[in-house]
Amino acid sequence: MAYSDSVYSGELIVTWAEVHRDAKLLVRRLLPMAKWTGIVAISRGGLVPAAILAREMEIRVVDTICISTYEDKTRGDVNMLKLPERACADEGRGWLVVDDLVDTGVTMRAARNLLPQAYVATVYAKPSGKPFVDTYVHEVAQSTWIHFPWDTDVQVTAPLARG
Repeated sequence: MAYSDSVYSGELIVTWAEVHRDAKLLVRRLLPMAKWTGIVAISRGGLVPAAILAREMEIRVVDTICISTYEDKTRGDVNMLKLPERACADEGRGWLVVDDLVDTGVTMRAARNLLPQAYVATVYAKPSGKPFVDTYVHEVAQSTWIHFPWDTDVQVTAPLARG
């Protein structure tokens, strides 16, 4: 892969295999920490990493917090669409909140306000969002746009020699 734990900038296309590998790296950091009540995935980006974490950590209780802040590449208002009722009742105590990426921290700030006692983990973190997470796997530059496999499509292209 073209990036490591150092900062990567530009556009980054992440494959399914890379997401799986990086989520398992996150599991290795989280396993020794606690016996979690459950996982709260931030929808939609956190759904795939949360599923991998749930499987690898043998966690059966998985819920979602559905927060909308983007429309394509345009940032909008924070819109809470669904709350994780059981985790909210505990203020997140014992819960692991998972997302694919923390960017500016707007979404994560909203999740943290709702679940102040939760432990927050992401696969990728940008500098502005790092203060809102407890752990992450890779840091990328603030200007990097990450293309996740669930947002892209494989298509046939002409050979480069054909221009």
